[in-house]
Amino acid sequence: MKKMNKRWSALAVTCSAVLLTACSGNSGVVEEGGGDSGGSGDSSEITLWAPFSGPDGPFMKEIVDEYNESQDEYTVNFQIVPQTEYYRTVDLAVNGESNMPDVMVMHGDQMFTYAEKGIIRDLGDLMGEEISVDEYHPNAIEGASVDEALYGVPLDIHPLLFYWNKDMFEAAGLDPEQPPTNREEFIEYAQALTNEDENQFGYVVPTLWPQEFIFPTIVFQNGGELYADGEVQFTSDAVVEALEFERSLIDEYAVSPSDVQQDGEVTMFLQGRSGMHMNGPWMMKQWEDSGLNYGVAPVPQLGTEQEGVYANSHNFVVPESVDEAKLDGITNFLGYVGDNALAWAESGQAPASKAVYESDEFQEVNAQSPEVAKQFDYVKFGPDVENWGQATSPLMEAVNEVLLGQKDAAEALEEAQQKAANALE
Repeated sequence: MKKMNKRWSALAVTCSAVLLTACSGNSGVVEEGGGDSGGSGDSSEITLWAPFSGPDGPFMKEIVDEYNESQDEYTVNFQIVPQTEYYRTVDLAVNGESNMPDVMVMHGDQMFTYAEKGIIRDLGDLMGEEISVDEYHPNAIEGASVDEALYGVPLDIHPLLFYWNKDMFEAAGLDPEQPPTNREEFIEYAQALTNEDENQFGYVVPTLWPQEFIFPTIVFQNGGELYADGEVQFTSDAVVEALEFERSLIDEYAVSPSDVQQDGEVTMFLQGRSGMHMNGPWMMKQWEDSGLNYGVAPVPQLGTEQEGVYANSHNFVVPESVDEAKLDGITNFLGYVGDNALAWAESGQAPASKAVYESDEFQEVNAQSPEVAKQFDYVKFGPDVENWGQATSPLMEAVNEVLLGQKDAAEALEEAQQKAANALE
């Protein structure tokens, strides 16, 4: 069984499922079915696939358009494949049912699988004057590597974030510009924000997504790991305590309603009935469109031992089957993106390129992206383990059962560990 200690293959949907309408111009964006149109035989024509079918799509289109206009040697043909169909479309292309693109965006938690299967290529030979590992945050390079070989050029790191309702903070007598930074403050603030008579809560504990980001964050902050020494660690003290803490917010502290259904925590936050919320950078447009008076900051240290936050990433990868004649153009494009990805920050994300996140312009682009980058130094990726998705499924089932009050944490995690161990045999 192949394994490493870097990424947790969360079953995470990191972009909205709202589809973009077809766009015109040099970037050649398609709404869906991008797999029908892969790389061309012309070495100056580069086909790029990405799963940015939500509000982030236009920002990547802007980068591609500007690249195409900046020079006349290469043209990048940008094709959006809907997030919900993205990896299925990639797999169909791998199986020869459509053409592979020349370059594609891939989540960090998917790269191990595709690298191990020989589908994407080691990019070590592309590193040089136009692209260098030194140009990116070290954790982004770690997240784009498999067995210490670089398989991706980082676009971003997207960790969990903390949001709060400033109006609710002020009404509760809390400083609207000072979010909690640790567990004690978080509970204190949540209690101050809770008024069950008004159906108002300090924090709404989700029972489903985005627990794939929240739960491992608390585990890591407890000093724990979900996988170590070749075995799943779901019954460790750090993991059990993390789940018991989340349940205590419902039972003991009564700062959250019970039986929250999918996206119920988002709805209540938008309605001003939940004072604090944890989710990913992709939520910014929804908050902005709603007119919510909100703040954004790094996730508080809800665990007992250390700073840490679960993260995923977007990376540019190159199929093993790519025409070698296109590598110069691909390298040129990726080097350009590394230097000119400020538009990606405008989407609420934080590019992993130092040229962007260390710039003065990045600090002013919006309130959120600099807060994302503040967590780069202590982001935690889950382990690279073959078939890890089959192990996380029973874990998330256990989390759901405990948060719904259906099982004891230790009991549920024991069952999940056994199922996960069987799946990884």
